[in-house]
Parts: sequence; structure tokens; C-alpha cells
Amino acid sequence: MEYNVEDLSPVKKKITITVPVEEVNAALAATIAVYQTSVNLSGFRKGKVPASIIEGRFRKEVYNEATQDLVNVHINEVVGSLDTQPASRIDFDGGQLERDKEFVYTISFEVMPVFEMPDYDGMEVEQEKPEVDENEVNAVLERIRTNLADVVTVAEHRPAKDGEIAVLDFAAYENGEPIAGVAADNFELNLGGNQALVDFEELVKRAVPGEATEGDVTFPEDFINPEFAGKTVTMKVTVHAVKERKLPELDDELAKKAGGFESFDKMRETVEQSYLESRTQLCKAQAQKTMVDGLLKTLDFPVPESMLEMYMDSLLAEKKDRLERQGKSLESLGKSPEELRDEVRPEAEHIARTQIFLVKAAQKEGVTVSEQEVDRQLQQIAMRSGQDFQTMKEHYTRTNMIFNLRDRMLADKAMEAIYEKAAIKEVPAKKEAAEAAE
Repeated sequence: MEYNVEDLSPVKKKITITVPVEEVNAALAATIAVYQTSVNLSGFRKGKVPASIIEGRFRKEVYNEATQDLVNVHINEVVGSLDTQPASRIDFDGGQLERDKEFVYTISFEVMPVFEMPDYDGMEVEQEKPEVDENEVNAVLERIRTNLADVVTVAEHRPAKDGEIAVLDFAAYENGEPIAGVAADNFELNLGGNQALVDFEELVKRAVPGEATEGDVTFPEDFINPEFAGKTVTMKVTVHAVKERKLPELDDELAKKAGGFESFDKMRETVEQSYLESRTQLCKAQAQKTMVDGLLKTLDFPVPESMLEMYMDSLLAEKKDRLERQGKSLESLGKSPEELRDEVRPEAEHIARTQIFLVKAAQKEGVTVSEQEVDRQLQQIAMRSGQDFQTMKEHYTRTNMIFNLRDRMLADKAMEAIYEKAAIKEVPAKKEAAEAAE
């Protein structure tokens, strides 16, 4: 086997591989031999079927498998000899083996860019000093208090108000006919909590318990379900009860119920410490980002297009998820898929450049990620998503996501390694930066 390497770009290679006749025939013979050990044909003992009959009867399967096996061997040899790692899938172009004929084919793939690493030892980096925001701590304590509140039925015969819970039946109608799927019985609606459309909540707040009411509700133009986007329907509502939360006192008894704290002061201290640790990590993460962004400004290297496409896909998936949580859809933005990709391209490119730099830094620092560490990370992901670990690992391996996960873990380790070599200067917190982070 001989090969010739052509650099299509700084991050893309095309390799032409020439396989002599002898190697072609040997590959076919090897595959036929495998078939001979496993095929059962009437009139022949197992393992004694002539090669010519195997080739004639299973020609398509034999030639496909022989071609695939030979190409895989060559890819491992060529990539190993080039001392490079493909950053994309390997594209094959060349058809199939033919007996007694030379076989010529090409493979092409993207690789990581080559560049000189900057000197970051002793680099001065500012990290903000974390501070406890009493308003944030109080907000956490109020959430704990709300979660432990007793929910009781309001004795007064009146409509529900914001902050209260309305127990109701509802159904939607269009031209006097009920709309399938837009109805519920004994539904508990937290008023003022952005759980429902404003028009619908206003309708609910007009009815006293035991009373039915109806009114028009208009869905927003960017509603996630295009069938209802911009449409006005009639909603019929019957309120059964109004409930309110009786908030407990912020005292030692609440602290015991909340988590077995010995006193309210101890619970507050724990919340403050947790908040401070969270702020410390946030300040450190921001300082690390600033450090890497500064280093990237000194570098100029191309990004493999496949890597860029992967991060654009990821960013658009995140945007889609955020919109759907708001009851909207990507289509509601009124932009073409191409326009949406153009919007996220700069951010995707920055993420890709950061990843490339940190993976290169990991090599420089001798940082590695073991198989056991990857498994532990996958176990955490599986636990958070409620999925089976082995099933998730097989999915990550089958879709090559396992390599992306390992590279992200490698990048995190590299970030820590670089940061340990920096000269950290603690500075007062910037209020506007803290507000933006919150």
C-alpha cells in the first residue's frame, strides 16, 4: 500500500491510497476464508465449501466486507504514521475492490490546527473578591419558607388573587366546538407565576368559587404550537376553590423542618456559606475566561468546519430549549435556518477556538483523562437525567459523543493547570458585573 497526502487547507487533509493487486486479492481471500468457517451449504461439510462457490454465492457481502476491512486497516496505519488525530468523520471515496485489479481510493478528514502556544507562566489575572449579598440570602430563605408553607382554602368567598392558587376546570372552544387537548379538571394554577397566558389568568381572577365564566383568550404570535399561534379562542372556566399559603415564621422550628438545623441562625449561616462558595466559583470561572480570552487574542488559527458546525448545532438546540420553556419556538423568530446559524456562528467559533487551545494546553501540561474519569462523568449525567448508565455509555460511544465529552473534561483540567501558573490578583467585586452574572 502506498499513499500520498494533500493538504486541502491548514485543517483538512486528502489522502490518496493505492493498493497493489496482490494486497487486493489477499484481502478477498481472507474474507472468503472467514466465510468458509461459518457458512453452511447443502452438499458440503462445514468449513469445506470451495472458495469459488463462496465468492460466487456471497459475492456482494464478501466484496463489501473485504473493502471495509482493508480500508479500516489502512486508515489506522496512515493516521498513525501522520501523527495526527482526525477532528471530523473520515470521508471515503473509491468504490469497491475488484479481483486482479489495483485499488485506488481517497479519504479526507479535518485535523486540529497547528500553532505555537503562548507563554502563560506567571500571567497576571484579576479575580474578584466574592461578597455575600444579603438580599440574595434573604431570597433563598424566603424560598425555603414558601416551600414549607401550609396550603389552605381561603374561607372568604371571593375571586383568587396573584400569589394564590385557583383550583379550576377549563376548556377551550372555537366556533362553539370544543378544541381537543385544551382542557383539564381540578387544575391548580399558581396565579402571578407566569404559568399561563395573562388573558387566561385575568379570566380566572374574575370568578368566585362555584362560579363559571368565559372569555376570549388570544395566543401570542410566537406560541410554541403553530396551530394556536395568533389565534383567539373562547375559554370556559369553573373555579372550585381558592387556596393560599400560610407562611411559617423564620425561626428555629422552620430551620429544623428545613433540614434538621439546630437553629435559624445556623441555617442562615449555612445558606450564606453556600452562597459564598458559589460566588467564589463564579468569580474564578470569570477570571479564567478572561485569562483564556486574552491568550486567544494573541493567536491566529483556523477552526475545522465540522467542529464549528457541531457547536452551532449545540447553541441552536439550547436556544430552542429556552424558547420552548417560554412556550415559543425557533420558527416564531421569523428567521430562516441559515440566518439562525449565522447569528450563533461567532459564539460557536469562540467556543471552538477555546476548546482547541485548551486541548493543546493539556498536551503541553501533560494532562490526561482516564477511562474511569469518563465513566464517572457519564454516571453523573445518567443520574441527573434518570437514564441507565450502560445505555447512555453505548449511545455516547456509538455517536462519537464520548470523544467530545473527553475533550471537554480535558479542557477543564487544562484550564485549572494554566490558572495554577498564573499570578492571581484579588480585586474588589464590580457591582455591575455581579448583577450581570446573576
